[in-house]
Amino acid sequence: MSTATTDHSPPEIPEFGQLLGHPAPLWMLFMSEFWERFAFYGIRWALVLYIVAQFHGGSATGQADANLTYGSYLALVYAAAIFGGYVADKFLGYQRSILTGAVFMAAGLLMISIPNETVFKFGLATIVVGNGLFKPIISTIVGKLYAMGDERRDSGFTIFYMGINAGAFVAPLLTGWLAQEVFDTADAPAYKYVFIASGIGMLVSMVWFYLGRGQLRGIGSHAAGAESMGRVLLVVLGSIAMIPVVYFLLSVGGKNLQFVLTIMFLVLSTLLVVEGIREGEVARDRSIAMLLIFVFNILFWMFFEQAGSSFTFLAEDIVNRDLGGFIFPTAWFQSVNSVAIILLAPVVAWVWIRLAKINTNPSIPRKFGLGLLFNAMAFLLLMVVLGRMVGADNKIPFWSLVAVYVIQSVGELCLSPIGLSMVTKLAPSRVVGLGMGGWFLSTGIGNNLSGIFASSVSGETGMTTASALSGYTFGFWALAAAGVILFLIAPLVNKLMHGVK
Repeated sequence: MSTATTDHSPPEIPEFGQLLGHPAPLWMLFMSEFWERFAFYGIRWALVLYIVAQFHGGSATGQADANLTYGSYLALVYAAAIFGGYVADKFLGYQRSILTGAVFMAAGLLMISIPNETVFKFGLATIVVGNGLFKPIISTIVGKLYAMGDERRDSGFTIFYMGINAGAFVAPLLTGWLAQEVFDTADAPAYKYVFIASGIGMLVSMVWFYLGRGQLRGIGSHAAGAESMGRVLLVVLGSIAMIPVVYFLLSVGGKNLQFVLTIMFLVLSTLLVVEGIREGEVARDRSIAMLLIFVFNILFWMFFEQAGSSFTFLAEDIVNRDLGGFIFPTAWFQSVNSVAIILLAPVVAWVWIRLAKINTNPSIPRKFGLGLLFNAMAFLLLMVVLGRMVGADNKIPFWSLVAVYVIQSVGELCLSPIGLSMVTKLAPSRVVGLGMGGWFLSTGIGNNLSGIFASSVSGETGMTTASALSGYTFGFWALAAAGVILFLIAPLVNKLMHGVK
């Protein structure tokens, strides 16, 4: 006797072996993401410093331009995920998308090691295109390892998030050491070894996934009838054609890019809602709830993502990094967030599971609200330190910036891994990859706004304690207001989610 099925039935989850309480392929994806994040964070601390040193002769007047370029680059990295998600969903398949994206990312990382501004921006554009094919897809595969009702899903995403942060921890330490100790010279081209090391890390990620993809037992493989390598060639050619477009967007940057990203977000929102309507009332409401949360995600990352821009100049020029004769490298501040995530992620994952057992686990919107409020607390600390604790040397205490990163990390753990899991639960079933692209697009919009915000903090002459205090005070009030609003509307968002927790 046969059983009828519909297009909306969730795919059957293969029987995976279990390792440490989770499907074994999670750990292969963990290490693939580790090396990809090593590549990404390996260059994060160096980009704005390199731009100022190499293309502005080391003048602080170049800080605003460096912040805008960095924000635009990050925004496009995440915005490209919308196209990567669609290509993987409809055309290429998840596994091939990951491998193709890895090749482009490695090539771009090696290109930016060439000290020429045009080649540098083309290299950034190549990284953007590759990341769009890679980043949203590997996260989507993690969600496909778990059945929809599996209580381990949020915990699994938190473990996966530890892989992200393990790579992010190691990368600044190693690349900072290469640039400042091993290959240290009197000029900026020493940074090229940072970029080369990151490119090698990306190649390791590609090989690791290629060798381990058999563990997925068909999850993310190309659809029946799409076996031809001609599809891969078409995607490669299309990606090459997109590189000049991304280069142009990088060049115009700032508010011009913000207009483009806003249009993209509105189009994506329409596509997701239309797809939700096709699948029924529940899918429609869940799509709307997801988009509401995306708006608050934009605000979170607008202020969180100061680490690679204004916080870097804060660390370089205003934080007292002299620890008894040892000058703490600016690059190493980038690892503080990762250490905090690695240490606190198991605690937060345990807390969510423990609260779920006694039916008091906060809802998704309230977890996001907590993320916003913790981020606000970090800016409140900066307000106090910059307003009352500036020393005679016009610098603030070392511990203060470390504490800011730790507090922000708690907020990140309340929001970011939960966001990845949320998309796999709320997005219409036929376009989960597109939904994940929407998550990263909202993050990208926040990142572009972060560059605009950081540029205003630095001003025309470079960051000062006064400009930092003014900017970070605004950051506190904006985040605090957003967190309170999200807590107040949480019951409405929960209703739209139709039981998803």
